[in-house]
Amino acid sequence: MEQREASAYSAAPIIEMKGIVKRFYIGQPNELEILRGIDLVVRRGEFISIVGASGSGKSTLMNIIGALDRPTEGSYLLDSVPMAQVPDDMLSEIRNLKIGFVFQTFNLIARTTAQSNVELPMLYAGVPRARRAARAAELLEQVGMTDRRRHLPSELSGGQKQRVAIARAMANDPAILLADEPTGALDSQTGRLVMDLFHRLHEEQGKTIVLITHNPELAAETERIVTIADGRIIREEKGGGAK
Repeated sequence: MEQREASAYSAAPIIEMKGIVKRFYIGQPNELEILRGIDLVVRRGEFISIVGASGSGKSTLMNIIGALDRPTEGSYLLDSVPMAQVPDDMLSEIRNLKIGFVFQTFNLIARTTAQSNVELPMLYAGVPRARRAARAAELLEQVGMTDRRRHLPSELSGGQKQRVAIARAMANDPAILLADEPTGALDSQTGRLVMDLFHRLHEEQGKTIVLITHNPELAAETERIVTIADGRIIREEKGGGAK
């Protein structure tokens, strides 16, 4: 494990952002510049946090990292793919294959089981039924949810829903796990279990994880803390997870 962690900083970049600017209402009197020249490199196998207060620009940055939005200016390479050259109709495929999203509100499909929720990204990717069923079962076992795989989201606790959401995020073995306030809707004990799960995925499987949070205590557990304020990165420092 120490060798893997030591090599994380010499690994190839998986996120390369240079001069990222994001404006809204362009050309109008109320034009807003939310991101003001973001330079960010995340290497394969890193566990980093992006920290900032409400209005700092961290959610806008997350949307660009996750290919949910495009920058107004600047360049973004995701796993060596220049995102500016990806047509709009291909972005959903990039998101499905390259990025595993974990949201504060879980975003599970209400009328289908935990197993089917985990299978969904693989269904979109054209994975055959038997293979996606086996993969979903394997992932639910990894997150300790095998005995709840036939349950609907309404029959699960908040922590159980988030564990299913993490399993779903891993379905297509994405290049990046992008977690937006993943413990925000959970009590502290359940949030601890979810963070432990992220640590396990990072340490045992070498997953690249980008954690978006306003919580400095959670950020301190990651290998690197990137602090954003007023649309700019104002500080980068090692976290407690760095070796």
